Amino acid sequence: MADIKPIQLSPNSLNLFLECPFCLWLEKRKRIRRPPPYPYALNIAVDLLLKKEFDAYRAKGEPHPLILTSNIPAKLFPNQELLNEWRDNFRGLRYYDPDLNATIFGAVDDILEFEGGKLAPLDYKTTGGSVPTVYDRFQLQMDTYTYLLEKNGYPTPRKGCLAFYIVDKKSGFEDKLPFRKEVHLIDTDPSYVQGIFEDAVATLRKNIPPSRSQDCKFCNWILNVNQIQR
Repeated sequence: MADIKPIQLSPNSLNLFLECPFCLWLEKRKRIRRPPPYPYALNIAVDLLLKKEFDAYRAKGEPHPLILTSNIPAKLFPNQELLNEWRDNFRGLRYYDPDLNATIFGAVDDILEFEGGKLAPLDYKTTGGSVPTVYDRFQLQMDTYTYLLEKNGYPTPRKGCLAFYIVDKKSGFEDKLPFRKEVHLIDTDPSYVQGIFEDAVATLRKNIPPSRSQDCKFCNWILNVNQIQR
């Protein structure tokens, strides 16, 4: 078998590896992906509008009201051109590891600048639930962004900011979808990201796939389909 294409892993890839190394191997080696989830068009639209809103305050050199009211001791990262590159899904904030001959990257929503020029990721989260939850995959995402910032030579406060926009079901619709907003400033720990990165790359370098995960519903689905086809 010919060698695989250059390995590029995102926070989603690392999360998939933690869930099921077999599914990651199938995706990267065989281009067989898990069935995609239902497209969250509303979430994508809200993300786009929020980026425009935050960028408008950035252009004016003014703090965003949400950052002010949440008492976050930071300002919006002022370099719009660089932020646009880090937001791009095909470029993103990235680090190439020469020892692994592999790249880890992520497309950020925004960046905050704390005292001393320290940078921290800011991610927008839209939810219809009544209580926002900092899921493990959100923590991994923030930890990976911190890792990437530090690998690119930027100091960080080891923090990540999650801006939750929660659909307010108590308010009337009136042709507008009402949201209430919560900001969660969480601690980040990039120390374990390199280890996951190395393990994922090592798995993908092997021609033989890892064992299926017994708890993976996608692996079990494939197994059931194979049994039916026999």
